Amino acid sequence: MSDMEFDVITFDCYGTLIDWESGIVGAFRDEASRDGIEMAPDRIIEAYMEAEASVESGPYVPYREVLARSAVRVAERLGWDLRPERARFLPDSLPDWQPFPDTNAALERLARRHRLGILSNVDDELLGGTLRHLRVSFDLIVTAEQVKSYKPGFAHFEEAGRRLRGSRQLHAAQSYFHDVVPARALNIPVVWVNRKGEQATPGGPLPTKEVRDLTALADHLDA
Repeated sequence: MSDMEFDVITFDCYGTLIDWESGIVGAFRDEASRDGIEMAPDRIIEAYMEAEASVESGPYVPYREVLARSAVRVAERLGWDLRPERARFLPDSLPDWQPFPDTNAALERLARRHRLGILSNVDDELLGGTLRHLRVSFDLIVTAEQVKSYKPGFAHFEEAGRRLRGSRQLHAAQSYFHDVVPARALNIPVVWVNRKGEQATPGGPLPTKEVRDLTALADHLDA
């Protein structure tokens, strides 16, 4: 991949640029503490990933609603009696979720030579809150709200392709399931930003390149 040139680098946002796990854990623990309940971070994330995937697999609803419905399911699984009207704590917390320590410096390096974009399973309004934490501008933004679909569906990638009009795209993302698999199915070069040291599905598609974080991606593309 190092000898290939790209015009645009698109990113997944939450998990790739933004530390969504810390954001979700903090939101759950803060809200549950009001009821005197303590929750283990790993149990929150495990339950959340299962709940979100289930909600997103049904008919499209805005991501704010995905977060709220997922919060209720997580609470139920972990033994916390959370009424649906209180579940808004989770989407309300999203604009405060912070970038990973390497995110902004790496994006600034990459922006010197490439246009940048975001392909994210989120609502436009919620993403607007997140963009306040990022020190670069993005030439392309495709959200779930715009395409009425969630990755790993193809709609984000197909819409990006239409807007890019033949520009050479490289996609970078942390989620193997949501991003690497559909990108490879569409023959889009993809860097797996494997922050958690996960393994690809046996027999599944492999990324074009694998790196541990965004600094490593910037180093590779500068080489």
